[in-house]
Amino acid sequence: MISRRVSRQNVAARDFVFSMRDLDPPRPRRLRRLSDEELRLWAEVARTVAPSAGRVAPTLPPAAPELASPAAAKPASGDAAPIAARSAPPLAPIEEGLRRRLRRGRAEIDAALDLHGMTQARAHARLGEFLEGARARGARIALVITGKGAPGAGESVASFGDAPGVLRRQVPHWLRAPELRAIVLGFEEAGPGHGGGGALYVRLRRAR
Repeated sequence: MISRRVSRQNVAARDFVFSMRDLDPPRPRRLRRLSDEELRLWAEVARTVAPSAGRVAPTLPPAAPELASPAAAKPASGDAAPIAARSAPPLAPIEEGLRRRLRRGRAEIDAALDLHGMTQARAHARLGEFLEGARARGARIALVITGKGAPGAGESVASFGDAPGVLRRQVPHWLRAPELRAIVLGFEEAGPGHGGGGALYVRLRRAR
């Protein structure tokens, strides 16, 4: 009886060994690579714990550069003026032959504007409207009357640039401004028959 029992145990043990051989060996588990954010968090935690001897605390991965937003890439509205100033076409003097004909009344003036009695703000706005409308209608030469202005004590009207009249001083600056240089090709002091030092011949660019 005892020998039979031992024999049965040996057979069972042998069958168990063979059945274990048939099993596939366990596959090593793949470790997922930590993301930069996870590494950053782990490094923050590791900084709060003193490292063991011979170990170094993990370093943070370099932070990704921040990309500028589309709104930040666009120039602000205040940058429009410098851009316009760089792209504004230059002024050119009126040709001598045309200026001579204008002074003698042999060249036609296509449009005229009298700024007498206007405030600076009103005259500035009216000048831009007038020149833009005149060019749209195909005008080439416009006459802008500013008035000479009354000189004060010790002042002279001999110099056009230093004339005491407010509009007489301001209109040339307005005509040189970038916002009007797209319309104005050039300007000159008018002849005596058209107001002399109190008026300007303004040559307009061709409408596109």
